[in-house]
Formats: sequence, C-alpha cells, structure tokens
Amino acid sequence: MKISKAVAAAAAAVALALTATACGGNGDTGSDGGATGGDKKDKIVIGIKFDQPGLGLKTPDGKFSGFDVDVAKYVAKELGYEPEQIEFKQAVSAERENLISNGDVKLVVATYTINEKRKAKVDFAGPYFLAHQDLLVRADDTSITKAEDLNKKKLCSVTGSTSAQNVKTKLAPEADLQEFPGYSECLTGLENKAVDALTTDDSILAGYAAQEKNKGKFKLTGLKLSNEPYGIGLKKGDTELQTKVNAALKKMVADGAWQKAVDANFGPAGYKAEPAPQITEGS
Repeated sequence: MKISKAVAAAAAAVALALTATACGGNGDTGSDGGATGGDKKDKIVIGIKFDQPGLGLKTPDGKFSGFDVDVAKYVAKELGYEPEQIEFKQAVSAERENLISNGDVKLVVATYTINEKRKAKVDFAGPYFLAHQDLLVRADDTSITKAEDLNKKKLCSVTGSTSAQNVKTKLAPEADLQEFPGYSECLTGLENKAVDALTTDDSILAGYAAQEKNKGKFKLTGLKLSNEPYGIGLKKGDTELQTKVNAALKKMVADGAWQKAVDANFGPAGYKAEPAPQITEGS
C-alpha cells in the first residue's frame, strides 16, 4: 500500500509539472521571453511602435492597437503565449537592433524593413507585409508631385529609418533633411509649416492621415518610391524561433486572420494594401 501511495504521489507531481509548463507557454519557444530574468516563459516581450496609428499605437488608457499589434498577438499565440503573457515594449527605429541583441525583447514587430545592413546584426522572419515609401504633404500643397520636387525643401523623417536616407542619397540629394525621434514630431512640423513633407512607408502615413484630428489636413502623394518588406526581427542565429514565427505567419494568412487585420486597421484610411508577401527569410 505504501508503494502504491508513493507511485501515485510521483505521478501527481509529474502531472502538476506538465500542467505548469503548459500554462507558461510551449517549452520549446526559447529560453525565456526576453527581459524576464529567466522567469521560465512567464511572458514574452515584443517590441512595437507606440506612436503609429493603424500599426502600433499605445492609447492613453494603456491599450495597444494596430496591424503590427495584431500580428504580434497572433504569433505569440502560436508560440504558446496567452494575451496576458505578452509585454509590449517601445521599439523606436534607431534602437530595434539593440533591443534584440541585448535580449530586451524576444521579437520586434515594428514596421521593420528587411535589408542587408540590418541582417548583419539580427535575423528576420517573414516578410509579413509589403509597404512602399511615400510622401505626406499638406492637403493644399501642389508643389510636390514627385521626389525631385523635394530638392531645396525641408523633408522630415525619423532617426534610423531607411526612408530618409533613400530620398537623400537617391532621389533628392539637395533636400534639407530633418530627423526627429518619432513621426508625431514630424507631423507637428508639417502642420506648422516647419517642414514641407514627411516621408516614410505609405502604411504609416495612411494611419496618421486617417486619424480623426488629421482628416482633411494632409494627403499622400501616391508615389511608390521603394519596396519596404516588413519582417519580424529576432536574435541572430535563432533558427528554431525563426522557423516557428514563419509558420505562424503562414497560418495567419491561410486562416484569413491576416486579411481581417489588414481590413480592420487600414480600411478606414482607404489604403489598399498589397497581397500578403511570400516568406523569404530562413528559407
């Protein structure tokens, strides 16, 4: 009888351990969620933008919304994390590689264009979205209809973004480039006529232009100045995580959740997104 009780106790302990592991997320999603101090997958930390309407926005009540947020939540779910186990951390453009390399975040889902320079420091999954660089100007401005019109004008973008350098080096070398920490500062400058145009991805610009407070103030020029494939940044060499994130992205497209997120976040702005791109990273 004593032996039976011991066996039963051991079995119960094993079952309890398995249950605890399941509640904390998949045991093979990595050593921890990033910035947890080894808390055994209590949470996953994901870098997003906090100031991009339609993509990654933190509201005054502490909630998060946008297409990147929806993608991040879907991927986290597929990795075994419940919504309450996700911690969103602000990932400004210039700090994304550092956040990943330092282990402050597990993933970055923050309008993060895949390019060779960044791939020297981090790996990507995806892409999960294809945007194009465009210009946002004041609604009554008819002087800017092509990139070359930016020469001698004040152009604003965010420090660390690819868009500003693309214009400065390839399209309008005589543009007076102003770089600020966030797009909100650029938008204020545009409204106040401190700058003449704001350049970044059309998806980001559409989000700002569609905000209630900005309706009628600005317009997109409709120029497709570049291709901007958004990827999910992760630590270099973590091929296991890369494979799992890619699988999650493919599933999101296949089950219709991707299109649903596109319609919900970009539809109100009248912005027509490209179809879901093919996964190229890690293949």
